[in-house]
Amino acid sequence: MDKIEREIEREIEREIEREMETEMENEPGKENIETGNENMPDRKKEAGTEIAVNTLNEKNVDIIIEGIDIVRTFLMGEVEVRVLLLSALIFRMGDGEPIMGPSGSGKTTLLNQLGLLDTPNSGKVIINGADTSLMFDREKGRFRLHNLGYVFQDYALLPELTASENVFISLMMQGKSKAEYESAAAKILEAVGLGDRLSQLPSKMSGGQQQRVSIARALAHNPIILFADEPCANLDSQNSKEVLDLFKKFNKELGQTIVMVTHEDWHAEYTDRVIRLKDGVLEQ
Repeated sequence: MDKIEREIEREIEREIEREMETEMENEPGKENIETGNENMPDRKKEAGTEIAVNTLNEKNVDIIIEGIDIVRTFLMGEVEVRVLLLSALIFRMGDGEPIMGPSGSGKTTLLNQLGLLDTPNSGKVIINGADTSLMFDREKGRFRLHNLGYVFQDYALLPELTASENVFISLMMQGKSKAEYESAAAKILEAVGLGDRLSQLPSKMSGGQQQRVSIARALAHNPIILFADEPCANLDSQNSKEVLDLFKKFNKELGQTIVMVTHEDWHAEYTDRVIRLKDGVLEQ
């Protein structure tokens, strides 16, 4: 277990460095609170206090993500380029719609805003009743760890860890017991068809198998939302179909909310609705 503990220690060190940087940048007088939603329970403001999560907006109990007036720009030299302009976007519990559009349309930028991997220049993202624009980076990190799951096109697996270890490392960071995280990893790997490869390293797996480990890792802690950024980009058509079949299974059978970015039109066959972007704006 030493190698896993070292990875966790390195991740904690990186998180501390990020916190020190962002705390210097925070505006004076900004309250250290998670949300202004009156339905959210009170929470202490001391550093290290656990974030209150998973409280639903009583008026719209089925809304899981709400993006409001989101603008994201980037500097290219001395020119400011607007990449995303979004007035309103809602995802409901159990949705499984892909975000589609041509290259450069702002798909990944939108996913990063909704998944709290980036911060918009203006606007807000409300997840499960929590206004994330009021969170410090440390709070967003905890929120992501406990509530969100991510699948990336390059798998993002640690090469020195086995399939099981790659899956349960985040559960260890959550403070789960050994029995809990090993059991959860075995169960979800079985669910994605890798129950016989718990001890296998990523280098011994095909691309499709590695992506299934990535999916298992993203789902092991039962996230309220699964975000997937071009999960089939590095896969052939057969492995892509297997990954999409898994997403459809978890979405339809278990009600897992999935927000996926893709540029492949045939992926729309697996969903009931498609969100299309062009030049950073939603198409009607």
